[in-house]
Amino acid sequence: MQHFVLNGQLREVGNKATIKAFRRNGLVPCNLYGNGTENVLFTVDAKELKGLINNPASFIVDLKLGDKNYTAILHELQFHPVSDECLHVDFLAVTEDKPIVINVPITISGHSKGVQLGGKFVQASRTLRVSALMAKLPDSVDVNISDLGIAQKIKAGDLHYEGLSIVSDKNTVICQVNATRNSGK
Repeated sequence: MQHFVLNGQLREVGNKATIKAFRRNGLVPCNLYGNGTENVLFTVDAKELKGLINNPASFIVDLKLGDKNYTAILHELQFHPVSDECLHVDFLAVTEDKPIVINVPITISGHSKGVQLGGKFVQASRTLRVSALMAKLPDSVDVNISDLGIAQKIKAGDLHYEGLSIVSDKNTVICQVNATRNSGK
């Protein structure tokens, strides 16, 4: 899986006025926790953070906070309801020896038999929640649709990958081919 380097500045616990001052200066308040580490409060530059959050790919985040380095994943993002700017980010600390649960983008490969017969292909899910060790995490999960016929679906429970377990609900529809007026003629 790809890594994303993010530089931050440590901060102290602050009140509302302090947090608003950070945001006015183009900084986003963040929190790092989990995996036995003590909570770490810090800020990152909003422009630098956009490269991480405005991207369909998933990343392992290498946080550089002062003289310490942490490995983490995005856990939760909070956005302003009107301006859509990022207000707060929670990071979850991870290690190489424990499995990581993360959303991974889905890539579709192959040409469906159902589409060739006139059906319409619909991709219902863009990401899949998976669990694996850091070294085994893929950049994306490939779903081959070559055998997908008209009125057939591929669900998360139908997919199996070596070294990777799927955490998404087994009934989550990944993609399907719907019948159309022209299908079957």
